[in-house]
Amino acid sequence: MKLLFAEDDAMIGESAREGLRQSGFVVDWVQDGRAADLALETGQYSLLLLDLGLPHKDGLSILRELRQSQSELPVIIITARDAVADRVAALNMGADDYLIKPCDLDEMVARIHAVLRRHAGRGNPELTVGGLMLNPLTRKVAMNGKPVMLSPKEFSLLAVLMHTPGKVISRRELEEKIYGWNEEVASNAIEVHLHNLRRKLGAEVISNVRGVGYKVT
Repeated sequence: MKLLFAEDDAMIGESAREGLRQSGFVVDWVQDGRAADLALETGQYSLLLLDLGLPHKDGLSILRELRQSQSELPVIIITARDAVADRVAALNMGADDYLIKPCDLDEMVARIHAVLRRHAGRGNPELTVGGLMLNPLTRKVAMNGKPVMLSPKEFSLLAVLMHTPGKVISRRELEEKIYGWNEEVASNAIEVHLHNLRRKLGAEVISNVRGVGYKVT
């Protein structure tokens, strides 16, 4: 899953980004409100982690404009503002959750997964399609009950496909969802990962819709 993290404190930003990456997320980090707007306009994200006290444009303005545009992008506020009035304002404006800094990384990761599940209409963290199971919390994959070892990118790619089983997703969109800004992407990277997934899971698990994209069936 690819996250946008809007946080102006360099120490918090670096630490949280690294921790989130180790937890399996792809993270694009911006340090002011205008950069957050630009990233939201040009990138594809599963969730926004949003500080309120951003320079150039504050977090509440970003949140307000997102909801006024009818965007359903999940948003978790991460801020040092602990007043009840601030929490109520952000939640009433459309935030999905509210965390007070400094916050524990494990709790942040758990809340991210919880918000993503709610948006997907699921209570169970496990994703299942036929005999295939993927758990984003434990990062375990099994096929017909047998564990399958995947590389981090293979896991991320499979998770994207399994979140919307049956939906065809283009190669460009898959690249957007599993690679961050600073990662170099080879022209055939997606095809290589898909080839490895089919070898490990079975050729019939991931279908190629010629000229359109790929789907889990």
